[in-house]
Order: sequence, then C-alpha cells, then structure tokens
Amino acid sequence: MSRSTLALTEALIRRDSITPHDAGCQLLMIERLEALGFQVEQLRFGEVDNFWARRGNGGPVLCFAGHTDVVPTGPMEKWHTPPFEPTIRDGYLYGRGAADMKASLAAFITAIEDFVQRHPDHSGSIALLITSDEEGVAHDGTVRVVDWLEARGETIDYCIVGEPTSTSTLGDTIKNGRRGSLSGTLTVKGQQGHIAYPHLARNPVHLLAPALAELADTVWDRGNAHFPPTSWQVSNLHAGTGATNVIPGTCEVKFNFRFSTENTADTLKQGVHAILDRYGLEYDLEWALSGNPFLTEPGTLTAALGEAISEVTGLSPALSTSGGTSDGRFIKRIARELVEFGPVNATIHKLNECVAVEDIERLSAVYRRTLEKLLA
Repeated sequence: MSRSTLALTEALIRRDSITPHDAGCQLLMIERLEALGFQVEQLRFGEVDNFWARRGNGGPVLCFAGHTDVVPTGPMEKWHTPPFEPTIRDGYLYGRGAADMKASLAAFITAIEDFVQRHPDHSGSIALLITSDEEGVAHDGTVRVVDWLEARGETIDYCIVGEPTSTSTLGDTIKNGRRGSLSGTLTVKGQQGHIAYPHLARNPVHLLAPALAELADTVWDRGNAHFPPTSWQVSNLHAGTGATNVIPGTCEVKFNFRFSTENTADTLKQGVHAILDRYGLEYDLEWALSGNPFLTEPGTLTAALGEAISEVTGLSPALSTSGGTSDGRFIKRIARELVEFGPVNATIHKLNECVAVEDIERLSAVYRRTLEKLLA
C-alpha cells in the first residue's frame, strides 16, 4: 500500500496550527493542488487563512471541506511524545490533529491526485473549501467563505466534510446532518440582603428554582426519524458574593439547546420566555445561535460514499446526526447534498490524539472511489 497519505499527514502535523493559525498547512496543500491545474483563491479574513480551490468549470461540483486548525495541546508533559512531532507506535500515528482532521486533509489531496491521474478529463468540477477557524470562534472562516461564494452565485452539488465521524471502526458512520445549537445567558434579578433578614430581601435563586425545574422537565419535541429529541441543559449557574451571610441580588444561568428539525430557534426562545414569564420573574436573557440543524436525506451522495466505504472496508455505514456542530452548518446553505465522513473520533481533542496508520490510506481510497462514482 502507498504511504503518500501518511507522509502528507505527518507533514501537516508538524505544523503547529493551533486555532486560528494555519502555520503553513494550506500552502502545502495549495502547492499540490496547483500542480493538478486547480485555480486557487486565498481568502484571508481577520487573522484567519482560508482558500477556495476548483478544477473544472461545469457541474456537478463535488467539494471537500475541512480545517487546518487544531485545538490546543493541553499539558505538554502529559503527552507520550511531543504533539507536533508525528510518531508511529503500535500501528497508530500520534500527534495533535492526527484524527481531527489532518489525516482527512491529506486524504483529500492524495485521493484527488490519484483520481486526476486516472481521469484527467473528468466530468464536473472538484473543489476544496479549507479554513483555519473551525476549532475557535468560527467567525472568519467557513462562514465568510460561504458568504463570498454565495455573493458570486456559486453553489455546490455534493460536499464531503472530513470530520472524524467513525465511532469504533473506519467506515461505520456517516453524518448526514447535525443538530442545531442555541445558547442562552439568563440573569434573574432579586434583591440583595443580609441572610438573617430574608424578609428584607428577595433571593433570585429561590425565585428561579420552580421555573428552572419546569425548563428541565419540558419535552421540547420527540425528535424524528433522523434526529433525537431536543435537549435543554444547564452548563453554568452562579449567584452570590462568596460570603455565607449574603442573599444574592442576581442569579446567572448559562444553558444550551441541541435541537432537532422539529423546532426552530424562534420556537425554543418563545417557549423559554413563556415559562419564565409565567413565574413572574424579572430577568434579562441574551441568546446566541451558533447553528441551525441541517439534514441531507439519503440520496446520490450518501449512496456513492456508502458504496465506496463498503468497497474499501467491507462495512455498511450507518447514517447519523449525533454529536456536536461542524462547519457543515454553514456550507449546507449553498450545498444541495452534504455529509461528513472521516476517521475514528475516539481520541479527538484529547491528550495523545491518534489515528490508525492503516486507516489513513484507506480513507484516501474511500474519497477517491467516491470521486469516481460521481465525476468519472
């Protein structure tokens, strides 16, 4: 088996591209794409490097999307080997970004190189949308590139995001959608006072408690064939001055919805306000929507990718919408069909992140066979 994808993965890991910095990863990819005849447009927004590359002028357009940035390493001394020195041990390649998602980026490139060598006059177009702002605030990355593409009327027929979607074995899971994410910061107002004189104060924690219990018990929806029920969870709760003899004047609660297509951000906001108002609370509530839910129904792209996975791995992948958000939430605006597929996600964002060496070249083979099914 060729080890070209492994070599490129190692080269990418050596670049310490902690979000939002790219550290030269994109230039490494661009050099190889330009050698294949891709037209590459580098797009820098704020401190974030992005690029859009395309080979071909017609449709359908098959786009590979991903990010070169990685999360911080955590305590360096707790890594078995330095996180930006790729190391192979017991059949695994270790390094920050190995699974999320430098193996996928390398596999994009080598799959395309192999495909173009076999099919130099392929139909349609191959594209790549790459950012260095996925693991951070995600303000100047994919969302800005999508705005730019949308402004000039470009659309994507098929998009594969290289997120690590496999659960236990390469090929066991394709993500064909993601839940939405809606966060709130709620401040309930009371009246501060001495704890020995409660009649002279109003404790906002006590005022909030019944409403908080109802919010936790509410069935927001029951999900559907593609999504689990919407979940509401408290992530932080804070009140008080730190003293044990002071009734607090305010109570702050941070919470998050992970929601299905059975709800919208507006319906969830209305539901929360209705509960809070029913208890007569005096409050402020700030909302932050990081992404709406999206879904790609089983169709041409899921079939082509599923067949490619089966041919390479022998598995029949399951379709899933579980997990957190991804940049797919931005790209779906201009993509007719979008899925996510990549390596096993067991070690992502952890110390000693790794990917199975044998999976790296197999991932490239899956991407190349998908190209053949859709563009050959």
